[in-house]
Amino acid sequence: MDAPSQDINLNSPNKGLPEHMTDVPVDTPAGGDGVGVLSEVETEELKSELIKVEDEIATLRQVLAAKEKHAAEIKRKLGLTPFNELKQNFTKGWQDVQASNAYKKTQATLSTAGSKTSSAISSVGSVLSRTLGEIKESPTFKSFEESVGNLKAKVIGNENNAKEGYQSPTATSPTAEEKLPQDSAPF
Repeated sequence: MDAPSQDINLNSPNKGLPEHMTDVPVDTPAGGDGVGVLSEVETEELKSELIKVEDEIATLRQVLAAKEKHAAEIKRKLGLTPFNELKQNFTKGWQDVQASNAYKKTQATLSTAGSKTSSAISSVGSVLSRTLGEIKESPTFKSFEESVGNLKAKVIGNENNAKEGYQSPTATSPTAEEKLPQDSAPF
């Protein structure tokens, strides 16, 4: 590919073309953009050259299509499906990411942050446990606990009395018949 006759000028329109295709001149006349300065003979030559170039382009497209079809057939015979290729590309990309310095640094940072966070949460948990233990042993909490226990006993006692047919004074209310006077006659 590095043939001595190959055009290496990066601005050349012939860059990268095969040797037999670089014989097409693409310079414009010194008079400007090339429009309206050509004779009839030059115009006819350019038109025929344009037809040749367009034919070559069409031929190259046909060759490319045939090569792509051949490559697809080889891949099919090898069992390389588009899905497998995509999977291989993702796997290769993920391996490249894991091998990168940025990934390694990020992984180390996150690992350190995770262990510090775990340690902090453990410390907070033990402090909370200790504090709750101290609160539970405080006289105020014991008094509150005793009050709740008494209230619970009263509520449970009232429910048991109601089930056994006993009603507490607060639970009794006059029924509709008790509200009516006994000696009133109906109309």
